[in-house]
Amino acid sequence: MEHAVGVQLHQKWPTMSGEQQIACVQAISTNIQQIAAIKFPAYGSLYFAEIPIDSTSKVPLAQGFCVGPHCGTRYWDCNIGEARYYVLIKPNRGPWSDLAAYCDGLIDTGLSRLPPVDKPLPESPHFHGSVATHTRLLSFGRDVIHKLSEDPRIGETAAPTLYHADLHKRNIFVSDDDPTIITDFIDWQSSNIEPAFEYANETPDFAASSPNLELEDQPADISAELCKEAFNACLQGLVPRLSAARALNDNLVRPFRYCHRTWRDGVVAFRQELIEISSRWKELGLPNDCPYPLPTSNELVVYRKDFEDFVMARKLKQRLISLLDTTPDGWVPTHLWEATKSAHKEAFDELVQAVRNAKITDDQFMSEDELRELWPFDIE
Repeated sequence: MEHAVGVQLHQKWPTMSGEQQIACVQAISTNIQQIAAIKFPAYGSLYFAEIPIDSTSKVPLAQGFCVGPHCGTRYWDCNIGEARYYVLIKPNRGPWSDLAAYCDGLIDTGLSRLPPVDKPLPESPHFHGSVATHTRLLSFGRDVIHKLSEDPRIGETAAPTLYHADLHKRNIFVSDDDPTIITDFIDWQSSNIEPAFEYANETPDFAASSPNLELEDQPADISAELCKEAFNACLQGLVPRLSAARALNDNLVRPFRYCHRTWRDGVVAFRQELIEISSRWKELGLPNDCPYPLPTSNELVVYRKDFEDFVMARKLKQRLISLLDTTPDGWVPTHLWEATKSAHKEAFDELVQAVRNAKITDDQFMSEDELRELWPFDIE
């Protein structure tokens, strides 16, 4: 392994002129073009050909490489709090030679997260759903994404594509003398060979819109928008496969994005995706009928309330992550633990008091019990 040459782009970016930033975006795009142009015979991860795994789990490539099992954490029992049980399904990590097999890998991954029915489960919000509910929904989900995979718009953006999984300024190195020259990319360990449409939702930080774009007196905001436009133009000209994927109707790809996460997110999130695509099936130009039948009007009322609670819980968690400066799973450095714990308790106590005050004034949006249920981190 060699040391990266140059300096991190995020160190140079604030002092670069608008012209330099756009030139740098163009240089990054040229490198993306070279990577995305590589043709692969299967979805999975890139390995040396001599890796000691079963030959049935390797698809040969030229120059001493092969495509093997997907190394993404979604397919492995390696994340704390996200156990895999393989009760309903065997491990399915690829490689997958076609999109239909890739779809099965996503659904099988979702099923692998479901615990045995006799296993005691941790407390979860009311909208999380039972094992039986998840199993049933994933069965519908399999049929839906298989049907979607047959649509030409999906097929045209499904070519096995290698792309950097974390293409941000901290992982890009440039020349210290001329920051428009790219010298290295680092952190490739999470990069895999996916359908191109899997990257449709990925926007690097150097091409993201500024949140303060409406303030015309801030040059940095205008520069950010120009970089975004330059990146989109470069992809359209240099990497049309990725450009087409980014232009794809998001409703067509969202079921692929969330189907394997039902036990992690709660059944309500993926169910809402299926409800939305089923209700818009004809509008989206999809043939025949959606494999997922629309719920009854009474069921929709219940599901809508569950989804509102889910969204509220997500917003609450995001606010706490920002306030406490934690990771999504609540991790903080050891030296900040006591201060963070104190701030966490203070935040909870303040919201409890707000709920109690709202109750007195008949302006209550949730009960104290509901707040405790939706709170994302341990309270005691």
